[in-house]
Amino acid sequence: MYIEDMMAKCKEIFIPFKNLCKRKSVETVVLEGDNPATLLLQYVTQAGINALVLGSSSPSYFSRRQKDSGVPSVILKHAPESCDVYVVSSNGLVKNSLSPLLPTETEVHTINQQESNVSYAAMEFNRRASSLPDFTHLNSPAFAHGNSNIHFRSQQRYKQNVEEFTAGPEVVKGGHSSTCSEQSDIQAEMERMRLELQNTIAMYNQTCEHLIHAQNKVQLLSSECLEEARRVNAAQKREESLRKTAAEAKKKHVETEKEVRIARKLLAKEACERQIAELKALQQSLEKQKVVNALMSCDGRYRRLTREEIEVATDFFSESKMIGEGGYGKVYKGNLDHTPVAIKILHPDASQKKEEFLREVEVLSQLHHPNIVLLLGASPENGCLVYEYMENGSLEDYIFQGKNRPLPWFVRFRILFEVAYGLAFLHNSKPEPIVHRDLKPGNILLDKNYVSKIGDVGLAKIMSDIVPESITEYRDSIIAGTLAYMDPEYQRTGTLRPKSDLYAFGIIALQLLAACHPNGLIMKIEKAIDSNSLVNVLDKSVVDWPLIEAEELAKMALQCCKLRCRDRPDLETEVLPLLKKLFEFAEMHVKVEKNLIQAPSQYFCPILQEVMQNPHIAADGFTYEHRAIKAWIDRHNVSPVTKQRLQHKMLTPNHTLRLAIQDWRSHS
Repeated sequence: MYIEDMMAKCKEIFIPFKNLCKRKSVETVVLEGDNPATLLLQYVTQAGINALVLGSSSPSYFSRRQKDSGVPSVILKHAPESCDVYVVSSNGLVKNSLSPLLPTETEVHTINQQESNVSYAAMEFNRRASSLPDFTHLNSPAFAHGNSNIHFRSQQRYKQNVEEFTAGPEVVKGGHSSTCSEQSDIQAEMERMRLELQNTIAMYNQTCEHLIHAQNKVQLLSSECLEEARRVNAAQKREESLRKTAAEAKKKHVETEKEVRIARKLLAKEACERQIAELKALQQSLEKQKVVNALMSCDGRYRRLTREEIEVATDFFSESKMIGEGGYGKVYKGNLDHTPVAIKILHPDASQKKEEFLREVEVLSQLHHPNIVLLLGASPENGCLVYEYMENGSLEDYIFQGKNRPLPWFVRFRILFEVAYGLAFLHNSKPEPIVHRDLKPGNILLDKNYVSKIGDVGLAKIMSDIVPESITEYRDSIIAGTLAYMDPEYQRTGTLRPKSDLYAFGIIALQLLAACHPNGLIMKIEKAIDSNSLVNVLDKSVVDWPLIEAEELAKMALQCCKLRCRDRPDLETEVLPLLKKLFEFAEMHVKVEKNLIQAPSQYFCPILQEVMQNPHIAADGFTYEHRAIKAWIDRHNVSPVTKQRLQHKMLTPNHTLRLAIQDWRSHS
């Protein structure tokens, strides 16, 4: 509040001066500080003031000046040379300049109050002139693009201030009465000042011209600079574009080098694999040659026959002795040392079968099993194999019911068990398992007692590296075997496993049940089981099928015929136990038939076809073995005899028949 009060009082001091200069543009400045002289000197230096007029309130100026203690004295002494200082008092005017047009600073001019006003007007003009725009910025880039009219407007304002100043003394002069000498001095002084102002205006005009010229030059240089900047920008853009192109080219080069390295690695890998394949092929060729040499030499595993012995045994290959013919050659029945034998003769032009022939010799010479055809002798030079003679031919002759009578169901159960037993022997042979690859009814032979044996192992393969069932591996190999009995996975991928034989075994089991061609047989049996009508697809030449056991066998065969090996049952742990149970059931049935051949027909169960032990009456009025009819009604709702729908599933014990059977057993 104190500062505001002081500022208001200071502004009141300037009111008389503003009233005196009504037609002039006057600015007031208040400086704040402890030492007025120091503040004024700092302001003169900072603002670049050229003229300064001071007032002195002391009537005795000289006495104060000698003491050098007042503000005017300090300023007159320490003011810069570029600033003219005027001190006005009641006694006269003092100036620090030594100009010839004005008195020295020690001279005192006696003037009246009007002359003091003129000096004050001059002070105000000089102050305003000193406050003209600073043109030091003309060299800046912003001024180079500015408008030159600013300089002309500044020049016009400057001229107007000069005219006002020159007109001021005349008014003052006209308004006062003074002596002629004083007026002439004032006029001379004003004339001098007018000349100085004119010179200053001329110099100002010249300076403006120089500035305009400099502005034009700056504009020219600016345009050149802009053009150069555009060129630099264009060059930078081209450089950036070239850098991007170079980076892309470098990236492509790196990728190309990487592809070249990968190609080199692949080439080296292929070369290595080719060398390994060549070594394997050479090793296989050596092994084959070794086998051939071993077969050609004397081998104690089988009897080596001469061509003369073979001709004598076959009656010189008589047509009456021929019992079969295939793609490999002909089969003759002969006698060797008064023993009937089967002699397989390879066609002379069947050179592609030579490898199968040698493999059959190699495999059969190492195998001795009751359910595999026995190799008695061979003549590798003549392409001849001698087997034991199988009187009842192949299983194929009985399935399609040719000239042979149909096989009973218990013989069929036993044949399946024997074939599975022989397959298990092949799959577990040491040191490597053997896969038959061509198991079919034509390669299952029957002797005079209907004992089955697996033959024709020409396509058998010794498995040195078995692929796990959980892995599907594709191999570029030649598919071998008969299409209807061939494993679908083996056809699709070329991967051979021991379970590939299990698919063919399942088809053979279904054929023994239905006695029909394998095409569409799987779907036919599946539909029959689903509709509980398996009895309708069973071989009609067998009238006493055990339906429960037949259905178990059919379901097991369907499991063996699954498309994927991993879904098929295991031969030793799943298939053989079931077949053994069925085989034992068939053997028991044969024994019962032999022992109870004279039993009355009403003692036999219509389902099991055997003498009942616990007879029960069903809803159809017929008596059955309790376990058989119980299993039947759990799965069916029709009578096993009449095929009519059963009214209920209650079973009533037939005590009278049971007592009769027990009495008959005791007498027999």
